[in-house]
Amino acid sequence: MVAAMTHSHGKGVLDELAPLGRELRRAIPDVYKGFGELHGAALAEGVLSTAIKELMALTIAVVERCDGCIASHARGAVKAGATKQQAAEAIGVTYLMAGGPATVYGPRAYAAFCEYYDAAHPEESADQ
Repeated sequence: MVAAMTHSHGKGVLDELAPLGRELRRAIPDVYKGFGELHGAALAEGVLSTAIKELMALTIAVVERCDGCIASHARGAVKAGATKQQAAEAIGVTYLMAGGPATVYGPRAYAAFCEYYDAAHPEESADQ
């Protein structure tokens, strides 16, 4: 019998990466500052909403197979107001563009999104 494995694709991934990122940030603070400014500018409200931009970043993370990016942009998309259905449909486009690998990383992205969404909307998860 195979034991069931549980994986966190959201907070657990970011919690694992955070100390590593802090250590490198101390070594190259200007690089991190510049990246932070780019991040803020790229995801700022504009013609496209921040939620849509975060979903775009989430789908790129699926195609790039980056678990840390998936977790980060799943969290960002939830914070920006994206819905589970929007996330699911955006992730569905990755199947078209990236094929088989997206069918592995897409569910990870949706699980991460749902983890953050359910934490931010406990009243909705209680209704299910």
